[in-house]
Amino acid sequence: MAKLETEARGSGTQVQKHGELGSEVDFRALVGAVRDYAIFMLTSEGIVASWNEGAQRIKGYAPAEIIGKHFSIFYPPEIVKTGICEYELAVSSAEGRFEGEGYRVRKDGSQFWANVVITAVRDATGKLIGFAKVTRDLTERKLREESLRESEQRVRLLVENVRDYALFMLDPEGRVASWNIGAERINGYSAKEIIGSSLSRFYPPEDVLAGKPDLALQVARETGRFEEEGWRIRKDGTRFWANAILTAIRDTNGELRGFAKVVRDLSERRKADEERLRLAQAQEALRLRDEFLSIAAHELRTPLTALLLQLQSMEKSSQQPAPALRSARRLATLVEMLLDVSRIATGRLELSRENVDLVQLARDAIDRFSDDAKRAGSEVSLEGEPSVRGSWDALRLDQVFANLLGNALKYAAGSPVTIRVAGTDGEASFEIADHGPGIGAEDVSRIFGRFERAAPARHYGGLGLGLYIAQQVVEAHGGTIGVRETPGGGATFSVVLPRA
Repeated sequence: MAKLETEARGSGTQVQKHGELGSEVDFRALVGAVRDYAIFMLTSEGIVASWNEGAQRIKGYAPAEIIGKHFSIFYPPEIVKTGICEYELAVSSAEGRFEGEGYRVRKDGSQFWANVVITAVRDATGKLIGFAKVTRDLTERKLREESLRESEQRVRLLVENVRDYALFMLDPEGRVASWNIGAERINGYSAKEIIGSSLSRFYPPEDVLAGKPDLALQVARETGRFEEEGWRIRKDGTRFWANAILTAIRDTNGELRGFAKVVRDLSERRKADEERLRLAQAQEALRLRDEFLSIAAHELRTPLTALLLQLQSMEKSSQQPAPALRSARRLATLVEMLLDVSRIATGRLELSRENVDLVQLARDAIDRFSDDAKRAGSEVSLEGEPSVRGSWDALRLDQVFANLLGNALKYAAGSPVTIRVAGTDGEASFEIADHGPGIGAEDVSRIFGRFERAAPARHYGGLGLGLYIAQQVVEAHGGTIGVRETPGGGATFSVVLPRA
């Protein structure tokens, strides 16, 4: 075939006289037996004059069906209208040869992609006597090329439209050669602004001075891949934490063609990691604090108990109240609070339920705080039903009354305090209302937290644990506790408990 095409160059192929190149019969047999190429002759007017086996196999016509027909029958009608057949013959006649590719039509009407070579054939005097036409079916190659092109186009569209990753190419020297929409979104540069720029443009100045961009290229060049996390610079100068992968791209001969770069903005993930670390550190600090408080409270409890007994003995013998006893009792209360915080933090707050009268607990609390009420100049009154019973831990609820009433006398000194107790078939409730300064709306959501206070510590003493412990005790009973503004000013703490 190569020889046939080579001989067809220049002014065309001259017809040899009989016997000059061997047997004409052998030549005809050779051409006729070729199956992969359609090889046939056309007259000078484009009429099919011969037909080989390859032509029949490719185009579907038997010799008797096609010899004598114009070769335009092989072209799609819309192509014939353009004058392509006349053009091909004219070029072949003028230049000796025409070659092209395009769609052709088989006998059954189906189309195939063909490579066509038309060679002018002249006699010994140079007179044009026809054309030799060679056609090859390249449909499979065309389909593969189109499939590859479509695949490349899909990949290109995929890469160009990915928004969460910066995907771009670098040339062998590390200059930007392509730029997708994700790269523009993450780095801030448009393709026009960045293509041709060095990779170092994305690194902080200190990393550029340290040679990090060159190191990344060198490692990728030598090992095929480089990956790291670090700071990168956007167009506006802001920094972001990035995961970057640099991959060397080589052709089939192993020659470096450039690098593929994939960058992801991990700033949010880094921020979340740092936040988790801070939270873990804070939780560990709280755990250590609780552990210290628990140990300290236990260590203080034994000598404090002995001190209380001694002070109580001294008070009985002198028949006079010992001021130091009040201080010791207050200290004992604080120690018990710290122990309760430790129990709550470790899930060891236990209830001993019994049949309890809530009204009696309120009376006991009023009696116990009578001296404190006198010193505060506040009158404490009890309202509601004569008896409200339920299954509760008397000691723990007494603690709730003590914390709430103690707070009211502390913060609302000089104003009356009212305790109201009520009950229904399934629930019991009590309120402690004062007419003091009240609690600001901004403090309501936090006053039940550990070591939280609505008032400055320099104005009022305490650790800020009373309301926290009260809430935990109430919730351990399955109840709720809240606070609202008292009509006329002040704060009202409400507790609701299931009776069963």
